[in-house]
Amino acid sequence: GAAGILRAMTASAALLDTILSSPSLPDFAEVINARLQEERQKRQRFYAEMSDEHKMEFIEGEVIMHSPARNWHLVAKLNLASLLQMHVRIHKLGEVRDEKCLCVFPRNDYEPDIVFFGPDKAAALQPDQLKFPVPDLAVEVLSESTERRDRGVKFADFEAHGVREYWIIDPESRTLEQYVNEAGTFRLQTKSGTGELRSTAVPGFCIPLAAIFDDDAHLAAMRAML
Repeated sequence: GAAGILRAMTASAALLDTILSSPSLPDFAEVINARLQEERQKRQRFYAEMSDEHKMEFIEGEVIMHSPARNWHLVAKLNLASLLQMHVRIHKLGEVRDEKCLCVFPRNDYEPDIVFFGPDKAAALQPDQLKFPVPDLAVEVLSESTERRDRGVKFADFEAHGVREYWIIDPESRTLEQYVNEAGTFRLQTKSGTGELRSTAVPGFCIPLAAIFDDDAHLAAMRAML
């Protein structure tokens, strides 16, 4: 929760202060630079070998291959993506992409389940593009194999590098967590499976949360948009 994130940030700042004031700072720097150089080499191999046939991510020097998803995962992703894309197209707000959109962060590369790029970033996208910028909105649908990263390294990376809004969907409990970035810190704005989802990153996007999980509610929300 928020208290745990605050504790982690405080501990990280204390650790950084300790390293910077240590006589062994040059040794630490050498180890860090060697690690980063190794990661850069692995990352270039990842770019050279990646395929649009598979969902693959590059996280902390390792290539992560994703397994097929359960039906409730696919339903929630498709329902939300279709509503989001329709709203964005109707109002010409930018571009929506799905899980094989490789978003490049300073250290890692992710393929979130859904991403949204606002007008400025969308205008720069090319038809043959394989590597995409940091999105304005990222959405992850949880699974047993991805939850630790979705709530861990991705949460921290998205928070630190300009993702304006992050939605985490639990298809089993049929709930959504909406985090809004305020001055570099994600604030939990919504955690529910009922009521409305009102975006800050996508102007005017407001849907019943039930429309993500229920076919009839999804159809009603789509008709309301049209």
